[in-house]
Amino acid sequence: MSADFSERRVKMVDGQVRTTDVTSAPLLDAMLSIPREAFVSAGQSDLAYIDEDIRIASGPDGARYLMEPSPLAKLMQLAEINPGDSALDVGCGTGYAAAILSRLAKSVVALESDSALAESATSTLSALGCGNVTVVKGALAEGHAGKAPYDVIFIGGSVEKVPAPLLDQLAEGGRLVAVEGQGNSGVARLFFKAGGVVTGRRAFNAAIKPLPGFERAHAFEF
Repeated sequence: MSADFSERRVKMVDGQVRTTDVTSAPLLDAMLSIPREAFVSAGQSDLAYIDEDIRIASGPDGARYLMEPSPLAKLMQLAEINPGDSALDVGCGTGYAAAILSRLAKSVVALESDSALAESATSTLSALGCGNVTVVKGALAEGHAGKAPYDVIFIGGSVEKVPAPLLDQLAEGGRLVAVEGQGNSGVARLFFKAGGVVTGRRAFNAAIKPLPGFERAHAFEF
């Protein structure tokens, strides 16, 4: 039986996103227009609109996930993305967040460390006509200095701590949104650059899956 994905998309936005204080009309419109089922495997399409993180890949450094719709939307709303902004999507996975960003910002660099995921994102984003997105491969924690600075940086999974290279790639007036901490201890934070100085503030609690590649090196104790 074929699924009515457009109806599921409306239910996702109305039942999972609007109910968590996401009110940005451009963001809601973007989520209604992007087919989330295109960013998971064919066997997972029936799961595309559930209110959970969806595993999209397994690797030696850890599994990768498509972020749950509600926290993804809340993070993007927190970033206050403008039509003229340049954005960096860190850990783009199969490209869903980059597709949303493509509807909100002028240009998007989608950074991915996994070759297979990068290829999948490139193919899907191209098929959907997201011509303002460039998928690049590289270490996630290093960002992509080649097209910096960015007005918006979105990190697609929880990290222990936002690394300095990403904060350094913010433009003046730029915003970085990320969840620091794992599980129920996760906290969404907004970092803002003003006068050349980056400051951060706590925004809301968020339990999302970790993004591999951001683990802190633990020093030896004597």
